[in-house]
Amino acid sequence: MNELKMNGQEESPTLKRKRVIKMGKDSGELKEYQPLLKDFKEPAQQIKVPSKSLLLAVWAAGIGGTFQCGYNTSIINAPTKAVQSFINQTWTERYNTEISTQVLTLLWSTIVSIFTLGGLVGASVGGTLAIRFGRKGTLLFNNTFALLAAFFMGLSYPSSTFELLIVGRFLTGVNAGIAICVQPMYIGEIAPRALRGAMAMGTSIFITGGILTGQVIGLNELLGKEEYWPILLSTVCIPAIMQLLTLPWFPESPRYLLIDRGDDVACKKALMWFHGPDKYHGEKEDIERERVSAGGIKPKKPWELFTDTSLRWQLLTLVVIHMSQQLNGINAIYFYADYVFTQAGIPAAKIPYATVGTGACECITALTCGLLIESLGRRALIIGGYFLMSVCCVCFTIALTFQESSPWVPYLSMMCVFAFILSFGLGPGGVTNILTTELFTQTNRPAAYMIGGSINWIAFFFIGMIFPFIVNGLKQYCFLVFLVVCCLVATYIFFVVPETKNKTFLEIQSEFQSRKKLIAANGTEGPLLSTPI
Repeated sequence: MNELKMNGQEESPTLKRKRVIKMGKDSGELKEYQPLLKDFKEPAQQIKVPSKSLLLAVWAAGIGGTFQCGYNTSIINAPTKAVQSFINQTWTERYNTEISTQVLTLLWSTIVSIFTLGGLVGASVGGTLAIRFGRKGTLLFNNTFALLAAFFMGLSYPSSTFELLIVGRFLTGVNAGIAICVQPMYIGEIAPRALRGAMAMGTSIFITGGILTGQVIGLNELLGKEEYWPILLSTVCIPAIMQLLTLPWFPESPRYLLIDRGDDVACKKALMWFHGPDKYHGEKEDIERERVSAGGIKPKKPWELFTDTSLRWQLLTLVVIHMSQQLNGINAIYFYADYVFTQAGIPAAKIPYATVGTGACECITALTCGLLIESLGRRALIIGGYFLMSVCCVCFTIALTFQESSPWVPYLSMMCVFAFILSFGLGPGGVTNILTTELFTQTNRPAAYMIGGSINWIAFFFIGMIFPFIVNGLKQYCFLVFLVVCCLVATYIFFVVPETKNKTFLEIQSEFQSRKKLIAANGTEGPLLSTPI
Protein backbone atom coordinates (compact mmCIF):
# COMPACT_ATOMS: atom_id res chain seq x y z
CA MET A 1 0.00 0.00 0.00
CA ASN A 2 3.03 2.29 0.10
CA GLU A 3 2.46 3.07 -3.56
CA LEU A 4 -0.91 4.48 -2.64
CA LYS A 5 0.36 7.05 -0.15
CA MET A 6 1.48 10.52 -1.02
CA ASN A 7 3.74 12.71 1.11
CA GLY A 8 3.34 10.31 4.05
CA GLN A 9 -0.42 10.88 4.25
CA GLU A 10 -3.17 8.40 3.49
CA GLU A 11 -5.17 9.47 0.47
CA SER A 12 -8.96 9.60 0.31
CA PRO A 13 -10.77 6.73 -1.46
CA THR A 14 -11.51 8.96 -4.46
CA LEU A 15 -7.85 10.01 -4.87
CA LYS A 16 -6.70 6.42 -4.42
CA ARG A 17 -9.08 5.29 -7.12
CA LYS A 18 -7.78 7.91 -9.52
CA ARG A 19 -4.17 6.95 -8.80
CA VAL A 20 -4.91 3.25 -9.38
CA ILE A 21 -6.51 4.05 -12.73
CA LYS A 22 -3.50 6.19 -13.68
CA MET A 23 -1.09 3.44 -12.63
CA GLY A 24 -3.03 0.97 -14.77
CA LYS A 25 -2.88 3.30 -17.77
CA ASP A 26 0.86 3.90 -17.34
CA SER A 27 1.63 0.19 -17.06
CA GLY A 28 -0.72 -0.73 -19.88
CA GLU A 29 -2.34 -3.40 -17.70
CA LEU A 30 -5.60 -1.89 -16.49
CA LYS A 31 -7.18 -5.24 -15.64
CA GLU A 32 -4.38 -6.07 -13.17
CA TYR A 33 -5.35 -3.06 -11.07
CA GLN A 34 -9.11 -3.57 -11.24
CA PRO A 35 -9.39 -5.59 -7.96
CA LEU A 36 -7.85 -2.66 -6.06
CA LEU A 37 -10.70 -0.40 -7.09
CA LYS A 38 -13.19 -2.36 -4.97
CA ASP A 39 -11.15 -1.58 -1.84
CA PHE A 40 -11.37 2.13 -2.47
CA LYS A 41 -15.06 2.31 -3.33
CA GLU A 42 -16.95 4.92 -1.35
CA PRO A 43 -20.73 5.20 -1.31
CA ALA A 44 -21.95 7.39 -4.11
CA GLN A 45 -24.79 9.82 -3.65
CA GLN A 46 -27.74 8.36 -5.51
CA ILE A 47 -29.84 10.61 -7.66
CA LYS A 48 -33.48 9.93 -6.83
CA VAL A 49 -35.14 12.81 -8.66
CA PRO A 50 -34.42 13.39 -12.37
CA SER A 51 -33.15 16.81 -13.32
CA LYS A 52 -35.05 19.04 -15.72
CA SER A 53 -32.26 18.62 -18.29
CA LEU A 54 -32.50 14.84 -18.09
CA LEU A 55 -36.27 14.82 -18.58
CA LEU A 56 -36.01 17.16 -21.57
CA ALA A 57 -33.27 14.99 -23.08
CA VAL A 58 -35.50 11.91 -22.77
CA TRP A 59 -38.32 13.82 -24.48
CA ALA A 60 -36.04 15.07 -27.29
CA ALA A 61 -34.73 11.54 -27.90
CA GLY A 62 -38.17 9.94 -27.77
CA ILE A 63 -40.21 12.30 -29.95
CA GLY A 64 -38.19 11.48 -33.06
CA GLY A 65 -37.27 7.99 -31.86
CA THR A 66 -39.66 5.28 -30.73
CA PHE A 67 -42.61 7.68 -31.01
CA GLN A 68 -42.18 7.29 -34.78
CA CYS A 69 -42.29 3.50 -34.44
CA GLY A 70 -45.63 3.55 -32.65
CA TYR A 71 -47.03 6.33 -34.84
CA ASN A 72 -46.23 4.56 -38.12
CA THR A 73 -47.57 1.26 -36.79
CA SER A 74 -51.04 2.68 -36.13
CA ILE A 75 -51.40 5.48 -38.68
CA ILE A 76 -51.64 3.12 -41.66
CA ASN A 77 -54.95 1.65 -40.43
CA ALA A 78 -57.09 4.77 -40.98
CA PRO A 79 -56.56 5.32 -44.75
CA THR A 80 -56.95 1.64 -45.75
CA LYS A 81 -59.97 2.11 -48.03
CA ALA A 82 -58.76 5.45 -49.39
CA VAL A 83 -55.34 4.10 -50.38
CA GLN A 84 -56.87 0.99 -51.96
CA SER A 85 -59.18 3.25 -53.96
CA PHE A 86 -56.17 5.32 -55.06
CA ILE A 87 -54.32 2.18 -56.18
CA ASN A 88 -57.35 0.99 -58.14
CA GLN A 89 -57.76 4.40 -59.79
CA THR A 90 -54.08 4.65 -60.71
CA TRP A 91 -54.07 1.11 -62.11
CA THR A 92 -57.14 1.87 -64.25
CA GLU A 93 -55.56 5.04 -65.66
CA ARG A 94 -52.36 3.20 -66.54
CA TYR A 95 -53.70 -0.03 -68.01
CA ASN A 96 -57.32 0.85 -68.91
CA THR A 97 -58.61 -1.99 -66.77
CA GLU A 98 -59.60 -2.44 -63.15
CA ILE A 99 -57.14 -4.11 -60.84
CA SER A 100 -57.99 -7.62 -59.69
CA THR A 101 -58.82 -8.24 -56.05
CA GLN A 102 -55.79 -10.49 -55.63
CA VAL A 103 -53.33 -7.92 -57.00
CA LEU A 104 -54.92 -5.13 -54.96
CA THR A 105 -54.64 -7.22 -51.80
CA LEU A 106 -51.02 -8.05 -52.63
CA LEU A 107 -50.08 -4.39 -53.17
CA TRP A 108 -51.83 -3.26 -49.99
CA SER A 109 -50.25 -6.06 -47.97
CA THR A 110 -46.86 -5.03 -49.35
CA ILE A 111 -47.40 -1.40 -48.35
CA VAL A 112 -48.28 -2.49 -44.81
CA SER A 113 -45.72 -5.27 -44.30
CA ILE A 114 -42.71 -3.58 -45.98
CA PHE A 115 -42.55 -1.51 -42.80
CA THR A 116 -41.44 -4.67 -40.98
CA LEU A 117 -38.69 -5.38 -43.51
CA GLY A 118 -37.45 -1.80 -43.14
CA GLY A 119 -37.48 -2.23 -39.36
CA LEU A 120 -35.28 -5.33 -39.69
CA VAL A 121 -32.81 -3.44 -41.86
CA GLY A 122 -32.77 -0.53 -39.41
CA ALA A 123 -32.21 -2.79 -36.40
CA SER A 124 -29.40 -4.59 -38.25
CA VAL A 125 -27.41 -1.37 -38.77
CA GLY A 126 -28.50 0.63 -35.72
CA GLY A 127 -25.79 -0.66 -33.39
CA THR A 128 -23.04 -0.09 -35.95
CA LEU A 129 -24.21 3.48 -36.53
CA ALA A 130 -24.36 4.08 -32.76
CA ILE A 131 -20.70 3.07 -32.46
CA ARG A 132 -19.56 5.12 -35.44
CA PHE A 133 -21.60 8.32 -35.01
CA GLY A 134 -22.57 8.09 -31.34
CA ARG A 135 -26.02 7.59 -29.85
CA LYS A 136 -27.16 11.17 -30.29
CA GLY A 137 -25.56 11.50 -33.73
CA THR A 138 -27.32 8.37 -34.97
CA LEU A 139 -30.71 9.59 -33.71
CA LEU A 140 -30.23 12.88 -35.56
CA PHE A 141 -29.09 11.13 -38.75
CA ASN A 142 -32.05 8.76 -38.51
CA ASN A 143 -34.47 11.63 -39.14
CA THR A 144 -33.27 11.66 -42.75
CA PHE A 145 -35.25 8.48 -43.39
CA ALA A 146 -38.41 9.95 -41.87
CA LEU A 147 -38.15 13.13 -43.93
CA LEU A 148 -37.58 11.18 -47.15
CA ALA A 149 -40.51 8.88 -46.29
CA ALA A 150 -42.82 11.86 -45.76
CA PHE A 151 -41.70 13.33 -49.10
CA PHE A 152 -42.28 10.13 -51.07
CA MET A 153 -45.64 9.27 -49.50
CA GLY A 154 -46.89 12.85 -49.91
CA LEU A 155 -45.76 12.86 -53.54
CA SER A 156 -47.45 9.57 -54.40
CA TYR A 157 -50.94 11.06 -54.92
CA PRO A 158 -50.09 14.09 -57.11
CA SER A 159 -47.71 11.95 -59.19
CA SER A 160 -50.18 9.02 -59.40
CA THR A 161 -47.43 6.62 -58.33
CA PHE A 162 -48.52 4.16 -55.67
CA GLU A 163 -45.03 2.58 -55.73
CA LEU A 164 -43.81 5.62 -53.77
CA LEU A 165 -45.99 4.46 -50.88
CA ILE A 166 -43.99 1.22 -50.75
CA VAL A 167 -40.71 3.18 -50.76
CA GLY A 168 -41.99 5.55 -48.09
CA ARG A 169 -43.22 2.76 -45.81
CA PHE A 170 -39.89 0.95 -46.16
CA LEU A 171 -38.05 4.12 -45.10
CA THR A 172 -40.35 4.61 -42.10
CA GLY A 173 -39.50 1.04 -41.14
CA VAL A 174 -35.76 1.75 -41.34
CA ASN A 175 -36.32 4.83 -39.20
CA ALA A 176 -38.28 2.82 -36.62
CA GLY A 177 -35.72 -0.01 -36.57
CA ILE A 178 -32.81 2.34 -35.88
CA ALA A 179 -34.81 4.30 -33.31
CA ILE A 180 -35.90 1.30 -31.28
CA CYS A 181 -32.29 0.13 -31.24
CA VAL A 182 -30.49 3.39 -30.42
CA GLN A 183 -32.94 5.43 -28.33
CA PRO A 184 -33.12 2.94 -25.40
CA MET A 185 -29.33 2.78 -25.50
CA TYR A 186 -29.02 6.57 -25.26
CA ILE A 187 -31.59 6.96 -22.48
CA GLY A 188 -30.21 4.02 -20.50
CA GLU A 189 -26.69 5.49 -20.66
CA ILE A 190 -27.56 9.06 -19.66
CA ALA A 191 -29.87 8.05 -16.77
CA PRO A 192 -28.45 7.71 -13.23
CA ARG A 193 -28.37 4.21 -11.78
CA ALA A 194 -31.22 4.82 -9.30
CA LEU A 195 -33.51 6.14 -12.06
CA ARG A 196 -32.36 4.02 -14.99
CA GLY A 197 -35.55 1.93 -15.08
CA ALA A 198 -37.92 4.88 -14.81
CA MET A 199 -36.08 6.92 -17.45
CA ALA A 200 -35.71 3.94 -19.80
CA MET A 201 -39.49 3.53 -19.64
CA GLY A 202 -39.51 6.56 -21.93
CA THR A 203 -39.00 4.07 -24.77
CA SER A 204 -42.31 2.29 -24.10
CA ILE A 205 -44.11 5.51 -23.20
CA PHE A 206 -43.20 7.06 -26.55
CA ILE A 207 -44.10 3.90 -28.50
CA THR A 208 -47.54 3.73 -26.89
CA GLY A 209 -47.88 7.50 -27.16
CA GLY A 210 -47.14 7.23 -30.88
CA ILE A 211 -49.74 4.48 -31.30
CA LEU A 212 -52.35 6.56 -29.48
CA THR A 213 -51.49 9.72 -31.44
CA GLY A 214 -51.77 7.83 -34.74
CA GLN A 215 -55.18 6.49 -33.73
CA VAL A 216 -56.43 9.95 -32.76
CA ILE A 217 -55.03 11.71 -35.86
CA GLY A 218 -56.68 9.02 -38.00
CA LEU A 219 -60.19 9.81 -36.75
CA ASN A 220 -62.61 11.34 -39.26
CA GLU A 221 -62.78 14.56 -37.26
CA LEU A 222 -59.06 15.17 -37.94
CA LEU A 223 -57.16 13.62 -40.90
CA GLY A 224 -59.12 10.38 -41.26
CA LYS A 225 -61.29 11.59 -44.17
CA GLU A 226 -60.60 10.00 -47.54
CA GLU A 227 -59.23 13.15 -49.20
CA TYR A 228 -56.70 13.80 -46.43
CA TRP A 229 -54.75 10.51 -46.59
CA PRO A 230 -51.65 11.97 -48.38
CA ILE A 231 -51.37 14.60 -45.63
CA LEU A 232 -51.96 11.97 -42.95
CA LEU A 233 -49.10 9.78 -44.18
CA SER A 234 -46.81 12.81 -44.60
CA THR A 235 -47.17 13.84 -40.96
CA VAL A 236 -44.27 11.52 -40.10
CA CYS A 237 -42.05 14.52 -40.86
CA ILE A 238 -43.36 16.48 -37.86
CA PRO A 239 -41.72 14.39 -35.09
CA ALA A 240 -38.51 14.30 -37.14
CA ILE A 241 -38.41 18.09 -37.42
CA MET A 242 -39.14 18.45 -33.71
CA GLN A 243 -36.20 16.21 -32.83
CA LEU A 244 -33.87 18.01 -35.24
CA LEU A 245 -34.75 21.28 -33.49
CA THR A 246 -34.34 20.01 -29.91
CA LEU A 247 -31.88 17.10 -29.60
CA PRO A 248 -28.78 19.03 -30.83
CA TRP A 249 -28.96 21.12 -27.65
CA PHE A 250 -28.26 18.07 -25.46
CA PRO A 251 -24.93 16.27 -24.94
CA GLU A 252 -23.87 12.88 -26.23
CA SER A 253 -24.06 9.83 -23.94
CA PRO A 254 -21.39 10.24 -21.21
CA ARG A 255 -20.57 6.52 -21.31
CA TYR A 256 -20.00 6.67 -25.05
CA LEU A 257 -17.80 9.75 -24.67
CA LEU A 258 -15.55 8.22 -22.00
CA ILE A 259 -15.47 4.49 -22.81
CA ASP A 260 -15.72 4.58 -26.61
CA ARG A 261 -14.10 7.93 -27.36
CA GLY A 262 -11.86 8.38 -24.31
CA ASP A 263 -12.94 12.02 -23.95
CA ASP A 264 -12.86 12.63 -20.19
CA VAL A 265 -13.59 16.36 -20.44
CA ALA A 266 -16.67 15.94 -22.63
CA CYS A 267 -17.92 13.11 -20.39
CA LYS A 268 -17.63 15.32 -17.31
CA LYS A 269 -19.46 18.19 -19.03
CA ALA A 270 -22.24 15.85 -20.18
CA LEU A 271 -22.69 14.39 -16.67
CA MET A 272 -22.84 17.88 -15.15
CA TRP A 273 -25.43 18.87 -17.77
CA PHE A 274 -27.66 15.87 -17.08
CA HIS A 275 -27.27 15.56 -13.29
CA GLY A 276 -26.00 18.90 -12.00
CA PRO A 277 -22.53 19.97 -10.80
CA ASP A 278 -23.04 18.48 -7.32
CA LYS A 279 -24.55 15.09 -8.14
CA TYR A 280 -22.59 13.66 -11.04
CA HIS A 281 -19.58 12.22 -9.16
CA GLY A 282 -21.14 8.84 -8.37
CA GLU A 283 -22.10 8.27 -12.00
CA LYS A 284 -18.62 9.32 -13.14
CA GLU A 285 -17.05 6.73 -10.84
CA ASP A 286 -19.36 4.00 -12.17
CA ILE A 287 -18.32 4.85 -15.73
CA GLU A 288 -14.64 4.89 -14.72
CA ARG A 289 -14.94 1.41 -13.25
CA GLU A 290 -16.61 0.13 -16.39
CA ARG A 291 -13.87 1.68 -18.52
CA VAL A 292 -11.22 -0.07 -16.42
CA SER A 293 -13.14 -3.34 -16.80
CA ALA A 294 -13.33 -2.90 -20.59
CA GLY A 295 -9.53 -2.47 -20.65
CA GLY A 296 -9.42 -0.99 -24.15
CA ILE A 297 -11.62 -3.71 -25.70
CA LYS A 298 -13.35 -2.49 -28.85
CA PRO A 299 -17.14 -2.79 -29.23
CA LYS A 300 -18.07 -6.30 -30.33
CA LYS A 301 -19.86 -7.35 -33.47
CA PRO A 302 -23.14 -9.33 -33.17
CA TRP A 303 -21.55 -12.62 -34.25
CA GLU A 304 -18.83 -12.16 -31.62
CA LEU A 305 -21.47 -12.23 -28.88
CA PHE A 306 -22.56 -15.69 -30.02
CA THR A 307 -19.00 -17.00 -29.71
CA ASP A 308 -18.45 -15.48 -26.24
CA THR A 309 -19.35 -18.19 -23.71
CA SER A 310 -19.31 -15.67 -20.83
CA LEU A 311 -22.39 -14.03 -22.37
CA ARG A 312 -24.35 -17.23 -22.98
CA TRP A 313 -27.11 -16.59 -20.42
CA GLN A 314 -27.45 -12.89 -21.21
CA LEU A 315 -27.75 -13.71 -24.91
CA LEU A 316 -30.28 -16.48 -24.34
CA THR A 317 -32.32 -14.12 -22.16
CA LEU A 318 -32.16 -11.48 -24.90
CA VAL A 319 -33.54 -13.93 -27.48
CA VAL A 320 -36.31 -15.17 -25.15
CA ILE A 321 -37.64 -11.77 -24.06
CA HIS A 322 -37.57 -10.20 -27.54
CA MET A 323 -39.13 -13.17 -29.33
CA SER A 324 -41.84 -13.55 -26.70
CA GLN A 325 -42.69 -9.86 -26.91
CA GLN A 326 -44.20 -10.57 -30.33
CA LEU A 327 -45.41 -14.13 -29.70
CA ASN A 328 -47.26 -13.52 -26.43
CA GLY A 329 -50.66 -12.79 -28.00
CA ILE A 330 -50.83 -8.99 -27.94
CA ASN A 331 -51.29 -8.94 -31.74
CA ALA A 332 -54.13 -11.47 -31.43
CA ILE A 333 -55.87 -9.25 -28.90
CA TYR A 334 -55.85 -6.30 -31.30
CA PHE A 335 -57.01 -8.60 -34.11
CA TYR A 336 -60.04 -9.71 -32.08
CA ALA A 337 -60.77 -6.26 -30.64
CA ASP A 338 -63.10 -5.10 -33.44
CA TYR A 339 -65.07 -8.37 -33.29
CA VAL A 340 -65.40 -8.14 -29.52
CA PHE A 341 -66.52 -4.50 -29.67
CA THR A 342 -69.10 -5.36 -32.34
CA GLN A 343 -70.46 -8.25 -30.29
CA ALA A 344 -70.73 -5.95 -27.29
CA GLY A 345 -73.14 -3.77 -29.26
CA ILE A 346 -70.83 -0.89 -30.17
CA PRO A 347 -71.92 0.61 -33.56
CA ALA A 348 -69.43 0.15 -36.41
CA ALA A 349 -68.99 3.93 -36.71
CA LYS A 350 -67.95 4.13 -33.05
CA ILE A 351 -65.46 1.24 -33.05
CA PRO A 352 -62.50 3.51 -34.00
CA TYR A 353 -63.13 5.43 -30.77
CA ALA A 354 -63.12 2.18 -28.77
CA THR A 355 -59.83 1.32 -30.49
CA VAL A 356 -58.47 4.66 -29.33
CA GLY A 357 -59.45 3.51 -25.85
CA THR A 358 -57.15 0.48 -26.19
CA GLY A 359 -54.29 2.77 -27.24
CA ALA A 360 -54.96 5.06 -24.28
CA CYS A 361 -55.04 2.02 -21.98
CA GLU A 362 -51.61 0.87 -23.18
CA CYS A 363 -50.18 4.38 -22.86
CA ILE A 364 -51.46 4.76 -19.29
CA THR A 365 -49.99 1.41 -18.27
CA ALA A 366 -46.60 2.42 -19.70
CA LEU A 367 -46.70 5.54 -17.54
CA THR A 368 -47.76 3.45 -14.53
CA CYS A 369 -44.92 1.01 -15.13
CA GLY A 370 -42.50 3.94 -15.16
CA LEU A 371 -43.72 4.94 -11.70
CA LEU A 372 -43.54 1.40 -10.26
CA ILE A 373 -40.40 -0.03 -11.80
CA GLU A 374 -37.91 1.49 -9.33
CA SER A 375 -39.96 0.37 -6.32
CA LEU A 376 -41.12 -3.10 -7.43
CA GLY A 377 -38.15 -3.98 -9.63
CA ARG A 378 -37.90 -5.49 -13.09
CA ARG A 379 -38.52 -9.12 -12.15
CA ALA A 380 -41.77 -8.49 -10.30
CA LEU A 381 -43.23 -6.48 -13.17
CA ILE A 382 -42.28 -8.72 -16.07
CA ILE A 383 -43.08 -12.00 -14.29
CA GLY A 384 -46.32 -10.54 -12.94
CA GLY A 385 -47.20 -9.19 -16.38
CA TYR A 386 -46.78 -12.57 -18.06
CA PHE A 387 -48.71 -14.30 -15.25
CA LEU A 388 -51.66 -11.91 -15.64
CA MET A 389 -51.53 -12.33 -19.43
CA SER A 390 -51.75 -16.10 -18.90
CA VAL A 391 -54.89 -15.65 -16.78
CA CYS A 392 -56.37 -13.35 -19.43
CA CYS A 393 -55.69 -15.95 -22.14
CA VAL A 394 -57.75 -18.53 -20.22
CA CYS A 395 -60.60 -16.08 -19.51
CA PHE A 396 -60.66 -14.76 -23.08
CA THR A 397 -60.78 -18.28 -24.54
CA ILE A 398 -63.76 -19.13 -22.32
CA ALA A 399 -65.51 -15.83 -23.11
CA LEU A 400 -65.08 -16.23 -26.89
CA THR A 401 -66.30 -19.84 -26.72
CA PHE A 402 -69.54 -18.81 -24.98
CA GLN A 403 -69.79 -15.39 -26.69
CA GLU A 404 -73.44 -15.82 -27.75
CA SER A 405 -74.67 -17.83 -24.77
CA SER A 406 -75.55 -14.83 -22.62
CA PRO A 407 -75.88 -11.01 -23.12
CA TRP A 408 -73.20 -10.27 -20.51
CA VAL A 409 -70.46 -12.50 -22.01
CA PRO A 410 -69.42 -9.95 -24.72
CA TYR A 411 -68.76 -7.46 -21.93
CA LEU A 412 -66.55 -10.04 -20.22
CA SER A 413 -64.65 -10.30 -23.52
CA MET A 414 -64.19 -6.53 -23.54
CA MET A 415 -62.84 -6.67 -20.01
CA CYS A 416 -60.37 -9.37 -21.10
CA VAL A 417 -59.15 -7.20 -24.00
CA PHE A 418 -58.36 -4.26 -21.73
CA ALA A 419 -56.97 -6.50 -18.96
CA PHE A 420 -54.58 -8.19 -21.40
CA ILE A 421 -53.37 -4.83 -22.73
CA LEU A 422 -52.89 -3.56 -19.16
CA SER A 423 -50.89 -6.66 -18.24
CA PHE A 424 -48.72 -6.36 -21.36
CA GLY A 425 -48.01 -2.68 -20.73
CA LEU A 426 -47.09 -3.25 -17.08
CA GLY A 427 -44.82 -6.21 -17.85
CA PRO A 428 -43.13 -7.19 -21.12
CA GLY A 429 -44.15 -4.05 -22.99
CA GLY A 430 -42.25 -1.86 -20.56
CA VAL A 431 -39.43 -3.94 -19.11
CA THR A 432 -38.00 -5.73 -22.18
CA ASN A 433 -35.97 -2.82 -23.55
CA ILE A 434 -34.71 -1.90 -20.08
CA LEU A 435 -33.34 -5.40 -19.57
CA THR A 436 -31.57 -5.23 -22.93
CA THR A 437 -29.71 -2.16 -21.70
CA GLU A 438 -28.90 -3.57 -18.28
CA LEU A 439 -27.81 -7.11 -19.15
CA PHE A 440 -24.85 -5.94 -21.25
CA THR A 441 -21.86 -3.68 -20.67
CA GLN A 442 -20.75 -0.85 -22.95
CA THR A 443 -18.68 -2.92 -25.38
CA ASN A 444 -21.46 -5.50 -25.86
CA ARG A 445 -24.55 -3.29 -25.76
CA PRO A 446 -24.73 -2.05 -29.40
CA ALA A 447 -24.40 -5.60 -30.76
CA ALA A 448 -26.98 -6.82 -28.23
CA TYR A 449 -29.48 -4.23 -29.44
CA MET A 450 -28.83 -5.22 -33.05
CA ILE A 451 -29.55 -8.88 -32.19
CA GLY A 452 -32.58 -8.09 -30.02
CA GLY A 453 -34.03 -5.65 -32.53
CA SER A 454 -33.56 -8.06 -35.44
CA ILE A 455 -35.23 -10.89 -33.49
CA ASN A 456 -38.11 -8.57 -32.61
CA TRP A 457 -38.74 -7.54 -36.21
CA ILE A 458 -38.36 -11.11 -37.53
CA ALA A 459 -40.84 -12.36 -34.94
CA PHE A 460 -43.17 -9.46 -35.84
CA PHE A 461 -43.03 -10.46 -39.51
CA PHE A 462 -43.38 -14.16 -38.64
CA ILE A 463 -46.48 -13.68 -36.49
CA GLY A 464 -47.98 -11.42 -39.18
CA MET A 465 -47.53 -14.18 -41.77
CA ILE A 466 -48.78 -17.17 -39.77
CA PHE A 467 -51.30 -15.49 -37.48
CA PRO A 468 -54.22 -15.63 -39.99
CA PHE A 469 -53.61 -19.38 -40.39
CA ILE A 470 -53.50 -19.86 -36.61
CA VAL A 471 -56.80 -18.02 -36.19
CA ASN A 472 -58.48 -19.88 -39.06
CA GLY A 473 -57.31 -23.22 -37.74
CA LEU A 474 -57.75 -22.81 -33.97
CA LYS A 475 -60.32 -20.00 -33.79
CA GLN A 476 -60.56 -18.70 -30.21
CA TYR A 477 -58.40 -21.58 -28.98
CA CYS A 478 -55.35 -19.83 -30.47
CA PHE A 479 -55.04 -18.11 -27.09
CA LEU A 480 -54.11 -21.45 -25.54
CA VAL A 481 -50.91 -21.30 -27.64
CA PHE A 482 -50.16 -17.85 -26.27
CA LEU A 483 -50.96 -19.15 -22.77
CA VAL A 484 -48.14 -21.69 -23.11
CA VAL A 485 -45.73 -18.99 -24.38
CA CYS A 486 -46.52 -16.64 -21.47
CA CYS A 487 -46.13 -19.40 -18.86
CA LEU A 488 -42.81 -20.62 -20.28
CA VAL A 489 -41.32 -17.12 -20.46
CA ALA A 490 -42.42 -16.26 -16.91
CA THR A 491 -40.85 -19.49 -15.66
CA TYR A 492 -37.59 -18.84 -17.51
CA ILE A 493 -37.28 -15.32 -16.12
CA PHE A 494 -38.05 -16.53 -12.59
CA PHE A 495 -35.26 -19.09 -12.63
CA VAL A 496 -32.62 -17.35 -14.75
CA VAL A 497 -32.81 -13.54 -14.72
CA PRO A 498 -31.60 -11.70 -11.58
CA GLU A 499 -33.04 -8.43 -10.32
CA THR A 500 -31.18 -5.53 -11.96
CA LYS A 501 -32.75 -2.63 -10.07
CA ASN A 502 -30.25 -0.08 -8.72
CA LYS A 503 -27.19 -2.10 -9.80
CA THR A 504 -24.28 -1.05 -11.96
CA PHE A 505 -23.77 -2.81 -15.27
CA LEU A 506 -20.66 -4.48 -13.85
CA GLU A 507 -22.60 -5.80 -10.84
CA ILE A 508 -25.24 -7.29 -13.13
CA GLN A 509 -22.54 -8.89 -15.27
CA SER A 510 -20.95 -10.28 -12.10
CA GLU A 511 -24.21 -12.03 -11.13
CA PHE A 512 -24.27 -13.87 -14.44
CA GLN A 513 -20.58 -14.72 -14.08
CA SER A 514 -21.22 -16.17 -10.62
CA ARG A 515 -23.88 -18.43 -12.15
CA LYS A 516 -21.36 -19.73 -14.67
CA LYS A 517 -18.85 -20.47 -11.89
CA LEU A 518 -21.56 -22.24 -9.88
CA ILE A 519 -22.38 -24.46 -12.84
CA ALA A 520 -18.70 -25.21 -13.44
CA ALA A 521 -18.18 -26.11 -9.77
CA ASN A 522 -21.28 -28.23 -9.21
CA GLY A 523 -21.99 -29.50 -12.69
CA THR A 524 -25.63 -28.49 -12.23
CA GLU A 525 -27.63 -25.43 -13.11
CA GLY A 526 -29.36 -23.53 -10.36
CA PRO A 527 -31.64 -20.51 -10.49
CA LEU A 528 -30.17 -17.04 -10.30
CA LEU A 529 -32.07 -15.98 -7.20
CA SER A 530 -29.37 -14.20 -5.22
CA THR A 531 -31.54 -11.12 -5.26
CA PRO A 532 -35.16 -11.43 -4.16
CA ILE A 533 -38.07 -10.16 -6.16
